[in-house]
Amino acid sequence: MQTRPLGQSGLDIVPLVFGGNVFGWTVDEATSFALLDALVDAGINAIDTADVYSVWVDGHTGGESETIIGKWLAANPAKRDKVLILTKVGAPMRSDDKGLKADRIERCVEASLRRLQTDRIDLYQAHYPDAGTPQDETLEAFDRLVTAGKVRAIGASNFNPAQLAEALDISTAGGLARYESLQPEYNLYDRSGFEGDLRDLCIARGLGVIPYFSLASGFLSGKYRSEADLSQSQRGSRVGKYLNPRGFAILAALDNVAAAHDASPAEVALAWMIASPGVTAPIASATSLGQLAGLVRSLDLVLTPEEMAALDTAGA
Repeated sequence: MQTRPLGQSGLDIVPLVFGGNVFGWTVDEATSFALLDALVDAGINAIDTADVYSVWVDGHTGGESETIIGKWLAANPAKRDKVLILTKVGAPMRSDDKGLKADRIERCVEASLRRLQTDRIDLYQAHYPDAGTPQDETLEAFDRLVTAGKVRAIGASNFNPAQLAEALDISTAGGLARYESLQPEYNLYDRSGFEGDLRDLCIARGLGVIPYFSLASGFLSGKYRSEADLSQSQRGSRVGKYLNPRGFAILAALDNVAAAHDASPAEVALAWMIASPGVTAPIASATSLGQLAGLVRSLDLVLTPEEMAALDTAGA
């Protein structure tokens, strides 16, 4: 399957990353194993998770997603070299356990490695900027992990242009490992946070971009078209903000393009992302093998310039 370089990290990824936030949250361990087996068989080679997944669930303390991935890797050791494991640090595990101080990064990476049952993390990402910690301290800690071989490359998530530019300049000046990727919120509806200065910076500095919420919490799948639909899943509460004239115009455009290709709206929305300037690979998750098959089909869906323009206009 065709791959793309992830920044200048030396890592090559298929232009679709599987979102592991669902593991241990909306899918149980057995279903998670089935999805992991199927995505590898389909050729997807990158799985994104975080230490904090899924601390928001009653009774969870964080690390549930990494733990399931680790159990799967332990049961399938031959598949470790077929997948890139992308995880994150920095989000609050507890009110008093958060941020990107060096000692916390060093402690958290060991916990992630234990849960993942692996000797290295392929991409270790700063989940959120930490205003209380100098970026020099954070980047020096990450650099030590890269030098030690515990981490192959580092990335940033949720950084704005000024924060990201500062970090890149610090790495260049200090000869430190640099952020090779950015993980922003970006999809056909949520565009203003990435398009413009942030995208221009990523392109100019050669960063890979792996956006999250690529399907706008499921809204771009087309299954949420009224308030009554919001009760369909645990993520429905996040979708209400999209039920407005602009959201409905985007769904109409997706429906039109999908009909022309005998595809689903979700497949079209992901194909638009994959073809968008600056994007390396959108992150998308699935809770069933059928949904996963749709994600895989999006990799082969080529939109015409006219279809890209129609979607751009609807989502502008």
